[in-house]
Amino acid sequence: MAGGWAKDGAVSEQIEASINDELARLKARKQPVGESRHHCADCEEDIPEARRQAIPGVKLCIDCMSERDTAPQNRGGLNRRGSKDSQLK
Repeated sequence: MAGGWAKDGAVSEQIEASINDELARLKARKQPVGESRHHCADCEEDIPEARRQAIPGVKLCIDCMSERDTAPQNRGGLNRRGSKDSQLK
């Protein structure tokens, strides 16, 4: 059900567009290339052989990569609604 001037299904389209944008951003992330390191580039701990084989070009141990992945990242949000209320937030 759409509200105001929006057409039916507009909210679903906005959600789907946001999901597609996020998936495209994740796919565009650079993947490790080259030879895997034997020791982590941040903490110098050993990187297990199984990890080096599973992810070619890996440079970080699991702990350091987890910390990097969970660190907050500032990104500009997209205002898909275009209404004044959503622009004021």
